[in-house]
Amino acid sequence: MSLFTRSRQLPGTAGGEGDADSGGATGEEVTEGAGEETASTPDAVEPLATDATDSPLATDTRPGWFGWRRRYPRTARGVSVGTSVLAGLLVLLVLLFPNRLDHMNVRSFFRLPVEAIVLAAVLLVLPPKARRIAAVCFGLFLGLFSLLKFMDMGFYQTLARPFDLVFDWIMLSNATDWLRESFGRTGEVLAIIGVIVLMIAVLALCTLAVIRLSNVMSRHRPVAVRTTLVLATVWVTCFMVGVQFGGVTFATKGNTEFLANRVQHLRNGLGDAKVFEKESAVDAFAATPPDQLLNGLRGKDVMFTFIESYGRVAIDDPAMAPEMDATLKKGDETLKSAGFASRSGWLRSPVTGAGSWMAHSTFLSGLWVKNQQRYLNLTSSQRATLTSYFQKTGDWRTVGIVPGVRKSWPEGKYFGLDHIYDSKHLGYKGPYFSWTPVPDQFSLEAFQKLEHGKKNRDPIMAEIILASSHNPWSPIAHTIDWNDLGDGTIFEQIKKEGTNPTEVWKSQERVRTEYRKAIQYSVDSLTQWMQRYGDERTVLVFLGDHQPVPTVTKGSTSWDVPITIVAKDPKILDRVADWHWTDGLKPADNAPVWAMDKFRDRFMTAFAK
Repeated sequence: MSLFTRSRQLPGTAGGEGDADSGGATGEEVTEGAGEETASTPDAVEPLATDATDSPLATDTRPGWFGWRRRYPRTARGVSVGTSVLAGLLVLLVLLFPNRLDHMNVRSFFRLPVEAIVLAAVLLVLPPKARRIAAVCFGLFLGLFSLLKFMDMGFYQTLARPFDLVFDWIMLSNATDWLRESFGRTGEVLAIIGVIVLMIAVLALCTLAVIRLSNVMSRHRPVAVRTTLVLATVWVTCFMVGVQFGGVTFATKGNTEFLANRVQHLRNGLGDAKVFEKESAVDAFAATPPDQLLNGLRGKDVMFTFIESYGRVAIDDPAMAPEMDATLKKGDETLKSAGFASRSGWLRSPVTGAGSWMAHSTFLSGLWVKNQQRYLNLTSSQRATLTSYFQKTGDWRTVGIVPGVRKSWPEGKYFGLDHIYDSKHLGYKGPYFSWTPVPDQFSLEAFQKLEHGKKNRDPIMAEIILASSHNPWSPIAHTIDWNDLGDGTIFEQIKKEGTNPTEVWKSQERVRTEYRKAIQYSVDSLTQWMQRYGDERTVLVFLGDHQPVPTVTKGSTSWDVPITIVAKDPKILDRVADWHWTDGLKPADNAPVWAMDKFRDRFMTAFAK
């Protein structure tokens, strides 16, 4: 009897788990004599005659997915192997996928990253406790590394540059503002939720993947060691020989170089404040008496007008050139009919895709403002700007027309503007056009009513921002009779007739078309205003602030923007004759290209006397 009961021992008792693992005694293994004894005492023995796999008690106490692994061992093993394979593929994917969408191709994933081999070697040599801690740390690091690559992808698609770990965090707030204005509050909230979920998922999956691989290597240590040594040998051999497939190096250490570059960039960014402070201290006009500044423009109304996202692509791109050429030619004719002449050149902006305020401050301050930290340092400094030099003379009333500003803008005082008209103070009662609060034509008409059209006034220096060509370029306004502008409510119908940004952004070509139309609208509004309200006293300088996003530039690496000076008084253009700019509103391909920070001093030198 004792022999019988040992062969039927249930899981949960001493030795029971081991019997279950080895497929212990079953009902069929009971001896014939035992069967007779069972028949004589059915109440005592019947429960023991039940197979262990059918016992409710056995099912509840068995480890592994609530007993599922014991019930279906082959399936469970397949799932286990598949999970390990997926974990390995995820780690390789994280190490191999590039940080730019335009570099994403099949060949990118047929490489052997040295970081994977190093990771495996470190996990193999560590003791169990240290290995578990290291696996968690490595997993979190890979997750953060993946998120950095995703950030780079977004910034390359928008700003044609990688994410700056020092200066670009404020840009995330600007991105949410753009989402809200372009796609509504719901679109903004859904996008933010999606990003948060993605971040958590990436961190969790990367960490679990490394832990999984660490455990697999620990259980199969001899095989893992041999495999790691073989892969290390292959990597070194291929690296020394320079093996490539389809022009892509097979043995790669790209992640190590990527991180090294980021660390160096981070260090440079942290030290950039001191460099910028030294540059800010150098100002050729700081000691010039006010009565010797800008004498060549005394008595003139000077307008510095920025057209949002008006980049070189609008003029050079073959798909946009015919329509833009027609608009610029029409603008030339419009200006000439009113007695104006113009000359145009190129400036190289410090930003592309976005960051208009950095381009504006570069143009006005004569300093290369390439990041947010420089902008903040500049606007809290004593560095004089082109606009503040006009104010310093005491001969101009300086005003700002900034329809894109919808909340407090303390930096505005820095630029030396006597009065600032933001979107709430232009008298506009019409609708927003996605991000754009006020259509350009209305902004210019408001400037005429509020400042330029007043009688018996002092000369005006105006900084004007035309925002209708701001991303997402849908819907956009079109020029109407200036007498019909009223309070802007007429634009309600114009907006209804426009395009939907959600639909437009499904097609790159539609985005490019709408962008081109927006630039045409801005240029038309400006040239019509000059024809309608400009006179002998008017001097207009208008330019783009930066190139549009890569979706529009379509691979162009240029950061150039057009700039034009318009005047009726021939003496004005004579002063800039040695700039060798092109006659008309369209700069020639070979027209001079200046860095945008060089304009301030050249302009002030040209009109110093």
